[in-house]
Amino acid sequence: MQLGINLGYWGGGMDADNLAVAQEADRLGYAVCWAAEAYGSDAATVLTWIAAKTERIDVGSAIFQIPARQPAMTAMTAATLDSLSGGRFRLGLGVSGPQVSEGWYGVKFDKPLARTREYVEIVRKAMTRERLSYDGEHWTLPLPGGPGKPLKLTVHPQREHIPLYIAAIGPKNLEQTGEIADGALLIFPSAEHIEDTALRHLRAGREKAGKTMEGFDVCPTLPLAVGADKDVTALADMFRSYTALYVGGMGSPKQNFYNQLARRMGYEKEAAEIQDKYLSGDKEGAAAAVPHALIDQTTLLGSVDRIADRMQAYAAAGVTTLTLSPAGFTLEDRIASLRAGSDALERAGLA
Repeated sequence: MQLGINLGYWGGGMDADNLAVAQEADRLGYAVCWAAEAYGSDAATVLTWIAAKTERIDVGSAIFQIPARQPAMTAMTAATLDSLSGGRFRLGLGVSGPQVSEGWYGVKFDKPLARTREYVEIVRKAMTRERLSYDGEHWTLPLPGGPGKPLKLTVHPQREHIPLYIAAIGPKNLEQTGEIADGALLIFPSAEHIEDTALRHLRAGREKAGKTMEGFDVCPTLPLAVGADKDVTALADMFRSYTALYVGGMGSPKQNFYNQLARRMGYEKEAAEIQDKYLSGDKEGAAAAVPHALIDQTTLLGSVDRIADRMQAYAAAGVTTLTLSPAGFTLEDRIASLRAGSDALERAGLA
């Protein structure tokens, strides 16, 4: 199992430190550094900067938002980043959510699975450098009856095949991801539940495409906080607001993918309470309602030995790249967490 690092969103107050974190991850042998985007910083610019300041570590989008870019533009960006980084780019895609898609980009959040499938098909076709034509429900290239003609990508990517990941949570999306992608970006993964909540759906998609899980990258992201085992409760409390935001506030009462995931993990009553309180404006109450067990199962907390045990559980469950989000109030704290993660992987016998 490999390790990755997720820098999250740029503009979060730790921007000056993020480059140092990425460089330390590069030095320690982490496999990939991911960057995110929502409606602030874009991921492509951040990844270009990181790639220019590192030597070996891959850089990946987690995620490029599908409603933000036409698929041909994403192919151009992927080819350029792969070329500039010397073949170190990983393309992560996702539909985002209805609030961002419709509120920020003005793109209707409908038929996300069909839209994702078409988007991936166009990106892959463009990357082959054949002349691009496509006749789908959501995209038609070239537009009929006009001056457009099939064009081909003029730049040569460093690699013929750039790894393509999809951020997936729901069962149908996970199955499609297994069918059409090279990897899955997962959030709030529990080693105890990941087979039922994710892997069986990914496996079904792989089987549908006539493939096995061999070579498919199962890549969940987990917050990491290092400390004494006796302080695990306090460490978990660091992530109460984070968990409440996603389970309670990311979406409407009827369309919150993270809330639905918590329910599938057995926290149906608690997920409903968190969402009710968050959407009513009681964010503190929502955070207080998050069960300790839910946080502990979806983060890495405690001593290096405890974290190593959890890493073994994830590896045994089928995780191939474990992406860490190291917590810390200072750069020194985050670097220490990063090193602890590397030490834990070695102690677990997974390096």
